[in-house]
Amino acid sequence: MTAPFVPQIALYRNWLAEQRGLTFANYEEMRQWSVRDLDGFWRSIWDYYDLQSPTPFTAVITERKMPGAVWFPGAQVNYARQVFRHVDAAHAAGLPAIVSGGEDGKLHETSWPELKRKAAALALDLKDKGIKPGDRIAAYLPNIAETIIAFLASASIGAVWSVCAPDMAAPAVIDRFKQIEPKVLIACDAVTYAGRRHDRKDVVAELRRSLPSVEHVILHSDAGAPAAPEALLSDITARTGAAIDAFEPIWLPFDHPLWIVYSSGTTGLPKPIVHGHGGIVIVVLALLGLHNDLGCSYHENSFGERYHWYSSTGWIMWNSQVGGLLSGTTCCIFDGSPGGTKDKPDWTTSWRFVAQSKSTFFGAGAAFFANCAKAEIDLTAAGDLSRLRCLGSTGSPLSADTQAWFNERFAGLSKTNGNKAQADIWWANISGGTDFAGAFIGGNRELPQTPGAMQCRLLGAAVEAFSEQGRAVIDEVGELVCTEPMPSMPLYFWNDKDNARYLASYFETYPDNFDGSGRGPVWRHGDWLKVNPDGSCVIYGRSDATINRHGLRMGTSELYSAIEALPEVLDSLVVDLEYLGRDSYMPLFVVLRDGVAFDGAMQAKINKAIEAGLSRRFLPNEIFAVAEIPRTLSGKKQELPIKKLLLGQPVEKVINKEAMANPACLDWYLAFARDYLARTAA
Repeated sequence: MTAPFVPQIALYRNWLAEQRGLTFANYEEMRQWSVRDLDGFWRSIWDYYDLQSPTPFTAVITERKMPGAVWFPGAQVNYARQVFRHVDAAHAAGLPAIVSGGEDGKLHETSWPELKRKAAALALDLKDKGIKPGDRIAAYLPNIAETIIAFLASASIGAVWSVCAPDMAAPAVIDRFKQIEPKVLIACDAVTYAGRRHDRKDVVAELRRSLPSVEHVILHSDAGAPAAPEALLSDITARTGAAIDAFEPIWLPFDHPLWIVYSSGTTGLPKPIVHGHGGIVIVVLALLGLHNDLGCSYHENSFGERYHWYSSTGWIMWNSQVGGLLSGTTCCIFDGSPGGTKDKPDWTTSWRFVAQSKSTFFGAGAAFFANCAKAEIDLTAAGDLSRLRCLGSTGSPLSADTQAWFNERFAGLSKTNGNKAQADIWWANISGGTDFAGAFIGGNRELPQTPGAMQCRLLGAAVEAFSEQGRAVIDEVGELVCTEPMPSMPLYFWNDKDNARYLASYFETYPDNFDGSGRGPVWRHGDWLKVNPDGSCVIYGRSDATINRHGLRMGTSELYSAIEALPEVLDSLVVDLEYLGRDSYMPLFVVLRDGVAFDGAMQAKINKAIEAGLSRRFLPNEIFAVAEIPRTLSGKKQELPIKKLLLGQPVEKVINKEAMANPACLDWYLAFARDYLARTAA
């Protein structure tokens, strides 16, 4: 007889009662405990997931402050070691580690022993090349099993991993990798997307020329033979032998750097954010287990979990996807376009992969679900989705209409496939970020659902909506802040003297936590948040001028660098109007040199510059020629005020004309805002 399904968060709550003598009247009471008693909560997560260390830790947290909190001093961990501890049990249960697929519809399974062997082979090869703990390994790879293998090999030996997606152009990749001076580059020579094969040999060659720190290049090539004297990844991972069989990941300090990810602001180069092994392991286990309800694949209270979150390797959700392996969950990964080709759009592509891979959890960016609903896709044509029990969304706000559309379709599916649970499909809508590789707000299997809202603030996440005066507000839109440290917050930014960029990025707006403790600043995340009286939350979009294009963030400065390199363009300004589930709308305003015609050819040239310098993902919806870009007296572009105007806020509340260098130009933008708001309201 099959045991009744018990949500992961209920199992944890029961464990707290049995092992700690803690009981709570409701979820919010448990959450309040988790953010008040940081020592007790994070110690419980360590014990609940049976994290291991050959040496004891002397404390859970040394000092309760941001930044500067030190977690689990004395403990030793390794991300890859936590993954590989599941090899025997998961393999004995007949479960694969990775199920990978692409646009050709073919699936490939990587077993747990194969995953460990291939990672060990590459790890030993990297050691033979002289790679030591702390050295950086840069990857230019798509969302394939080989990328996960390369990451685990890097983590195994204490190297620091960093990956960019191969849809990114060379200048954007160089801006990221040049900052961290990698010793090894692992790259692909081609990638397939939307039915087309895209050669990447020229990009790889440019990366080699532009990254003088690189001593070794390892090539992933479907052709099977490198064009230059690089090593082939497939040759390395095919090796066998006693040393490979005996290999184990080394023990590392809890805060040893694991990876470098990039988050862009409105100025300067992308921020190279460093996260640690231990912080990522403990936070990801809690997020995916307790809030995404993912259990170990061979656990009696799971469904034989298969976790799929559609992502490119350039999005933090790739890191989250790989995190499923930490609990022994099968990761289902898809490399390619989720919406067919330009000539033949097909938004059932990802759903067919979900059916083929037998995924139990399917997550994607909110824009993906909105596109599916607009296309009125027929889910019954995707195949057998009866194992799917949870949908996840992030990247931008998911509208109530889109969520309700899918709820109706899954209610219909449940009648045909006999899966009664799908009649009320559960959504794990989350909001977090690259910055701390986790989530602040997300799901809870036991709480009620309201389309358009996220169910709760997460355990361990001291999240509030702050007014401009720095006070927590309920049922009002405010700045999303976090008032207590979390283990996965950045260790530091790479090469950031005196933590200057780190402090400026998160802690300048609220330099005090306003509770009288004197513990210092509060983390400002850059999103608008409303906490509802019932504890559910709504994210209203970015509160700053950073571009959030369907979940992928890019600094406006990077866009300007690409556009203003054109001799015809004198100045430019871009805003991203992502707000409360609306489609992302990104207008670009350009000032052209006298005599330059603003015609189709000029617009195509601007788009081509963006594609060549960044990625097609950041092409604007529309381009407008303007006389001037509004600037402050100090010359700063007025991105956020123009964004607020286009969101319907009155001019007197968003901009001080006396502080502008060219206030007369505002008339054009006010007229544009009125026209835009009238169009979108119709």
